[in-house]
Amino acid sequence: MYTKQGAGGAREGPRGPSQSVALAAMMFAVSMTFIDQTIVSIATPDIVRELGLSASGMQWVVNAYLLALAAFFALGGRLADLLGPRRVVVAGTLVFVVSSVLCGCVPAGDFALTWLIVFRATQGLGAALLFPAALAVVVAVFPVERRGRALALFFGVTGALTAIGPLLGGWLTGWTWRAIFWVNVPVAVVALILTALAHVSDRRRDEPLDVRGAVLIAVGMGGSVLGFQQASAWGWDSVLTWVCIVGGLAVLWLFCRYELRTAHPLVRLAVFRDRAFVADGLVLFFSMLAFVPLFFFASVYAQVSLSASPNQAALYLLYVFAGFALASQWGGRILDKRGARPTMKIGCVVGAVGFALWAGKLTDLSMHDQWPYAALAGAGIGFILPPASTDAVNRAIDASYGEVTGITQTIRNYAASVGLALFGTLLTHRTTENVDDTLRSGGMPSGTAESAARNVAEAITGSADDQQLSGGSAVARTVRESMPQIRMDFAEANQWVFYGMAIALGVGYLCALRHPGGTSGVERADEPSDDRSHAPDRSS
Repeated sequence: MYTKQGAGGAREGPRGPSQSVALAAMMFAVSMTFIDQTIVSIATPDIVRELGLSASGMQWVVNAYLLALAAFFALGGRLADLLGPRRVVVAGTLVFVVSSVLCGCVPAGDFALTWLIVFRATQGLGAALLFPAALAVVVAVFPVERRGRALALFFGVTGALTAIGPLLGGWLTGWTWRAIFWVNVPVAVVALILTALAHVSDRRRDEPLDVRGAVLIAVGMGGSVLGFQQASAWGWDSVLTWVCIVGGLAVLWLFCRYELRTAHPLVRLAVFRDRAFVADGLVLFFSMLAFVPLFFFASVYAQVSLSASPNQAALYLLYVFAGFALASQWGGRILDKRGARPTMKIGCVVGAVGFALWAGKLTDLSMHDQWPYAALAGAGIGFILPPASTDAVNRAIDASYGEVTGITQTIRNYAASVGLALFGTLLTHRTTENVDDTLRSGGMPSGTAESAARNVAEAITGSADDQQLSGGSAVARTVRESMPQIRMDFAEANQWVFYGMAIALGVGYLCALRHPGGTSGVERADEPSDDRSHAPDRSS
């Protein structure tokens, strides 16, 4: 519910109960998208086995969701401004849950792969509509002085739900892997009921939708993200990889040129004139280089080097979220009192130290010894994400919360894609070198060792079929006999990745120093700054 001017000029806020119900509704709605980021990975072997999919085919099923998410986030944020965030939340929830049901109903046969790719993509579209609109609702219903804590709770709880994905996925897959999609139905029902009970009003804008801009950013984001995603499969020396990356970036450049000339742009790039907003975006970019890839790399490390089960690997990640949840609440309080600059600086330092110390402990191969450093790394991210995201949204032009949320979430998802590609390549390269040395020391010929090491590295990271490593061949026997050392090799390779994450947060600290400080953006967030603010509002 948006605040409005009363007869005497004082601001009248929404009813108290509506704020709590609205916050709960948005957290339920967004929780589906966060859980879905990790729950599918647990069920992948069962899906491949039952439907007869190839490893590359399943990779496209995963990528379809992420590509749609990256391509349509900016559009979702703009639609929240034009149509009203409550309407877009409802629409996004319905698109997401219907797509989830259809993913769970995929028929066996030749059409299975196409079916899954299409409806995973529409799931991503639903999430792209849902998230910026949900965050816009939270921003709208809470007054400025309480917004920091509310958003800290929003980001803290929804972010922590990512850790539930593997746990929930392991339990549901024991019944049927299709349930990992169907579980979204009761969550969506609760979210829609709470949204209705919250009585959130909508403010619509009488402006045209920039369709050409939406197409350009979708093509640019989709193309460049695809290039980063497929770099490990196609190779960094592949022409196709660079055609996607460079071509996508070129289209994004054309998008920026076009947006500066159009009367009603999809994204008002003038927001980047705000020094604080640029600093927020850069800090978010470098922190997300580490945060989202951490889910994958820590989970695989736990299962390979620590010989943990998928559920044990999920519990391993809970150390991260324990620190994340506590720090996000503390960071929200600091944001309300002193602004975003102090908490971002603290978060980058704490996170960099946490990742560096964690990296040093990876070769101990003891989950118990690592939890303090995992929690410290999570705390660093917790100090950064909610305050940086909140400060960026508070600096919205003409209270365009949905639009600015679309920008920040696009930055975050783009950073996650880049991080997964760069760190994934680093991990595969270092693992290959380490395993090659191990197999050679075990007496395997040089050429054979190099080929086997590459197969081992690709099988561990999930980008290849591991049939060459099974059976009774001499190579397979040598690999199996060397597995204790290979686990250590993989742990040592992961150290490079975790040190890289520490460096990313170190760069984030330098960006945080560029933040001017203060809360001036918060003060002007609710004060319209141009003639478009006088466009007629339509409330429902």
